[in-house]
Amino acid sequence: MKIMETRYIFITGGVASSLGKGIISASLGKLLQARGYDITIQKFDPYINIDPGTLNPYEHGECYVTADGQETDLDLGHYERFTGIETTRDNSVTTGKIYLSVIEKERKGEYLGKTIQVVPHITDEIKRRILLNATKRHFDFVITEIGGTIGDIESQPFLEAIRQLRWELGPERALNVHLTYVPFLAAAGELKTKPTQTSVKQLQGLGIQPEVLVLRTEHELSDEIKGKVAHFCNVDMKAVIQSQDLPSIYEVPVNMLRQGLDDIILRKMGVEPGPPPELGPWRDFLERRKQATEELRIALVGKYDLQDAYKSILESLAHAGTYHDRKVKTTFVNSEHITRENVAEQLQGMAGVVICPGFGQRGIEGKIIAAEYTRTHGIPTFGICLGMQMMVVEFARNVLGYADANSSEMEPDTPHNVIDMMEEQKSITQMGGTMRLGAYGCEVRKGSRAWKAYGEKELIRERHRHRYEFNNAYLSQFEDKGMNCVGINPQTGLVEIVEIPSHPWYVGTQFHPEYSSTVLHPHPLFMDFVKACCSKRRDSK
Repeated sequence: MKIMETRYIFITGGVASSLGKGIISASLGKLLQARGYDITIQKFDPYINIDPGTLNPYEHGECYVTADGQETDLDLGHYERFTGIETTRDNSVTTGKIYLSVIEKERKGEYLGKTIQVVPHITDEIKRRILLNATKRHFDFVITEIGGTIGDIESQPFLEAIRQLRWELGPERALNVHLTYVPFLAAAGELKTKPTQTSVKQLQGLGIQPEVLVLRTEHELSDEIKGKVAHFCNVDMKAVIQSQDLPSIYEVPVNMLRQGLDDIILRKMGVEPGPPPELGPWRDFLERRKQATEELRIALVGKYDLQDAYKSILESLAHAGTYHDRKVKTTFVNSEHITRENVAEQLQGMAGVVICPGFGQRGIEGKIIAAEYTRTHGIPTFGICLGMQMMVVEFARNVLGYADANSSEMEPDTPHNVIDMMEEQKSITQMGGTMRLGAYGCEVRKGSRAWKAYGEKELIRERHRHRYEFNNAYLSQFEDKGMNCVGINPQTGLVEIVEIPSHPWYVGTQFHPEYSSTVLHPHPLFMDFVKACCSKRRDSK
C-alpha cells in the first residue's frame, strides 16, 4: 500500500482573538483521525517568550506540559483531550524559539557571513519547524494553528512562511482554513459580514487565499449571508462553515462533521473522502453529558480567579462527572480570602474540594486552612502539586505537632522543611524550562486507594512541573501518624502520592494528573475522586 504524502492544513484567525482556533484545530484533527488518518496538531505562537513557563496565568492561562517535558500553550491540552494523541516539544513553537535558533546558528557561523534577515532566515526556520514533525515519523495530515490574528505585526513572518510553503508544496498538499467572526449588532438587528471580508482581504494582501472559511457566530447564519461571504472572499459557498456557540466545546466536532468540514478539505486536497465517520464513542459521551443533569458541586481552592488558569483540571472534572452521570459545577474559592473564621462558610455545600497547583507565597495559608478543614470534616479532597504540598504542611503542623512546619519555597529558614527544594534544582539559576518537567515513573503501593483507582496498576507514568518535593527525612513520621506515602519514583525515591486511608478520600499528587485526562479516557484519579464526591453528596442528603 502506497503511503500518502503528508498534507498540511494551516488554521489562521482574524477579526478578534479567542474565537476558538484551537477547538477548530482539535475538532478537525478528531474528524480526520476518525476517518483513519494519522494526524498531529501543532501550535505556532507569535510571542517572543521561549515558552509560556514564565508567564503569569493571568497573562496566558494554564501552562500545559507535554510528556517529554515541554511547557506549552493550553491549546495543546485541547489537542490531546480531543484526539488522544501525545504531543511533544515539537508541537509547540514560539517566535522566541525561532529567533533563538537562528541567533544560535549565526553565532556558530552557520550562515557563512550572510546578513541575517527575517526573509529568508526567520521564515526558513519557521518552515523547517512546520515540516519537522513529519520528518521524524510519517503523518497523513499535519494541522498547524497560527496564534494571534491577521494584522498582528508579530504574526507576519509566520504568514509569509505559510505563503511560501503553499507554493512549494502545491494546492493538494497545503491548504488554509481561516476562522473569523460575524458579529450581531443588536441595535440594527443584523449580522455583519464586513469584519470577515476585511480580514480575508488582509490575508489575500499577504498572498494567501483561504480555501475554507469558518465563521464564528452567536446566531444562525442564513444561506444569503454565507453566499455573500463566499462571493466577496472568493471562497466556494459550500466551503463557508458556521461555528455557532454551543453548550459544550465537545459538540464542535459533531457540528463540523454535520457541515462536512472534513469532507470539503479532503476533496480540496485531492483525497477521496469515503463515508463520513460515525463518531460512536464520542456521541455516546455527548449523550451522557446531556443526560447528566444532577449537579455535583466541587470547590477549586486557588489564587487565580480565571478559569483558563485551571483549564485541564476543569475539563478533567467534567470528563469524570459525565462518566458518573453528574454535571460537575465548580466554584472558585480564592485561597487569599480563606480564614479559620470563614472556611466553613466558603466550603459550605461542596461535595469535594480540589486544592490547586501554583507557585509562590500568595494564598498559601488559605490552602492550608482549607486542607485542615476538609481533612477533619471528611470532605473528599484532591491536592495537586502545590496543593499536595500544602496538605503535607498542614498535616505536619496539626498532626505531627510541628507548628512552624513549612515549605522552603515559602520560608527558606523553616526548621521543619517538610517540603524542600529538589537537590538537582539547587544549582539552577535560570527560571525558564528548568523545573522537573514531563512524565516520570511512579510505583504505587499495593492495596492503597491510588492503586485501586489506577485499576491495581503498580507502575504508572505521570507528568510533572515543580522544583520542590516531599522531604523524605520526615517520611516515617507521616506514615506513623496516618498519612501514607503510597507513590514513589523508583529512581529517585521522590514521593509522588500521599493519602490518608482513614479518610473518605484525601489524596495528594506531586504530579499533574489533569494533563492526561481525555474525553474518551478520563483520568482514573479524577474518576475515583468524583465517585467519592458522589458518595459524599448522597450521605449529606
